[in-house]
Amino acid sequence: MGSRVLVVGGAGYIGSICAAALRSAGHQTVALDDLSTGHREAVQGELVVADVRDRLTVARVLREGRFDAVMHFAAKSQVGESMRSPVQYYDVNMGGTAALLDAMDSAGVRVLVFSSTCAIYGDPRYLPLDEAHPHAPVSVYGDSKAMVERLLAAAREREGLRVTTLRYFNAAGAMPDGSLGESHDPETHLIPLALQAAMGKRGALSLFGDDYETRDGTCVRDYIHVLDLAEAHRLAMERLLAGDAGDAYNVGTGVGTTVKEVLDAIHRVSGSPVPYELAERREGDPPELFAQADHIRTQLGWEPRWTAIDDIIRTATEWARAPRY
Repeated sequence: MGSRVLVVGGAGYIGSICAAALRSAGHQTVALDDLSTGHREAVQGELVVADVRDRLTVARVLREGRFDAVMHFAAKSQVGESMRSPVQYYDVNMGGTAALLDAMDSAGVRVLVFSSTCAIYGDPRYLPLDEAHPHAPVSVYGDSKAMVERLLAAAREREGLRVTTLRYFNAAGAMPDGSLGESHDPETHLIPLALQAAMGKRGALSLFGDDYETRDGTCVRDYIHVLDLAEAHRLAMERLLAGDAGDAYNVGTGVGTTVKEVLDAIHRVSGSPVPYELAERREGDPPELFAQADHIRTQLGWEPRWTAIDDIIRTATEWARAPRY
């Protein structure tokens, strides 16, 4: 029989797909989400509508549900917004995690997988980025996640919490059957924005700079399919439940794709070119970001299956053509 898992932020893009993958692997899941950015329609099974900062409610849900583990996706995640509203970001991301840890402690739940980000590294001092790279975030969002990682490391060392943090690179794609996908308002991610432009659902895409020192002048990023992220979460959780203390892992393919290569792939997959307009570089956009992910491969036996950008975009395209929510 599988484990019982509370998926905090389980109505969001990554949380809902991770929950679906956990159920497919034989685990039982309950989603907890305040629906501020998530979608009720994305939850398959029980949904508890609550704010992660509500210690009493979260503790009650954990006690009554007799959960074995928690996966924590609930966060505010827009870089630009974080610079305009820093207090809100520290409150939700750092404060919400502290409240969750307090609720877990009172309910006797000692296993946590945390959704982190490569934004904690800041501008790369070397590439590919490995887990030993210094933490020097350049946004409030990245700093809030780095603060959470420090909190979790202290809880592991001082309080015996078994916790693993997964540092995502650029999550992309959708469930191949079209059941779950990416739906943000406002949308800020390249692939869904470019697909909407290609399908005539919005105006021309803004391409922020084409004069970087990269192979075609546009930024390079490491796109990781959301199902590969889900598999990383499952493996991390199962290792923690087996008694491991936890660790921090990059989750990326190790392959960099330029913005123009993404647009070319969308043209190939969808049959429609992406209209775009050249815009000024965005402040804080490094020319290249891609992962060194050997640690998770060695320790957890994880291996990405969706390594071709066309395959990632194919699932995103099917979702964009007929989104359920």
